[in-house]
Amino acid sequence: MTKLLVGVAGAALWFSASIAPAGAVDLEAIRASIAEHQKLPAFTPPGEPFDAKSCMADKKLMVVPFSSAVEFTGGVATRMTEIAKEIGFQYDHYQTQGQPSQWIQGINQAITQGYSLVDVLMSDPRVLLPQATQADQAGLKIVAAHASGFDTPAPAPFQNVHIDYTQAGRLMAQWAILKTEGKANVLAIVAEDSFSANSLQNGIKEVMETCEDCKVQYLNVPVTDWATRMQSTVQSALLRDPSINYILPIYDGMAQFVVPAVELTQSSERVKIATFNGSPYVLQLVQQGKVEMDIGESIDWVAHAIVDAEMRMVCGLPSIQDPKVPLYIFDASNAASAGTPPQISTGYGDAYVAGYRKLWGLQ
Repeated sequence: MTKLLVGVAGAALWFSASIAPAGAVDLEAIRASIAEHQKLPAFTPPGEPFDAKSCMADKKLMVVPFSSAVEFTGGVATRMTEIAKEIGFQYDHYQTQGQPSQWIQGINQAITQGYSLVDVLMSDPRVLLPQATQADQAGLKIVAAHASGFDTPAPAPFQNVHIDYTQAGRLMAQWAILKTEGKANVLAIVAEDSFSANSLQNGIKEVMETCEDCKVQYLNVPVTDWATRMQSTVQSALLRDPSINYILPIYDGMAQFVVPAVELTQSSERVKIATFNGSPYVLQLVQQGKVEMDIGESIDWVAHAIVDAEMRMVCGLPSIQDPKVPLYIFDASNAASAGTPPQISTGYGDAYVAGYRKLWGLQ
């Protein structure tokens, strides 16, 4: 293993290049894994049925998202409140713009106004431990939903609603290996200041270590540096190593800076991009052939899954260990199913809608 520290405009960015230990990569197993995630998702109940309307009638919940202005986090938060209204209980969306001070204000308001539960949706729970402790001492359940993978739970007293970030990382790496027939030279772009990044990177590492003739470099670009430094650092990496054939940005929000870097270095023919989240504007890049693959998760499905898990917490039911939110691969073969232009939560089917209504005793 070799490491190179690169200073860019005052930022410390680590390149970590490694050749995986010897071993015959199982391309057929990888092909089967990819194919499984190219099937239209089916609904799998995450727990036993219960009477949601009855047990939630007098409950009051609040969601304090990472940012209400971000399409994914704001969209999930809004849908959570709408789903609660359909069931018949109060769920308030505390509006934020990605500022920790706003997350703290939201938690404090939930404590003083007697809410049953507050969810710091997709925020980094590590920076909110003092407030989480205050909420817990006040008898308020505090949840970190969609913040981490199964291998990186939020610290106590947070309760978790996990997403399988590790599997998303595996799928990105598997895609690169399959498409290069076991000859992937990957640039994986991570953001170590994001709580979920560890799980995504673990998934990539796990798969890359099975491939004898593959290489991987990890480039850390903090979230706050994406707009100012992402493009230039990716360009430098591509020029430094012209044998790179895949870029794996762990969040598709990085793609708007990665695509220009690939184009400006005239690398589009040899360098392909596979990423994760399924944001509509990135699915449009898939439709345009500028991004090869995006692993999507439906905002509406995620919102249903979080509401389900949190109602069970409030109602004193067994906690959900796996919310069963599917990961669905979009590529050139099916990206049009997301709409033209792509729309939020489109292309995943609607099996979950009737599934949750039945699970909650609404039909």
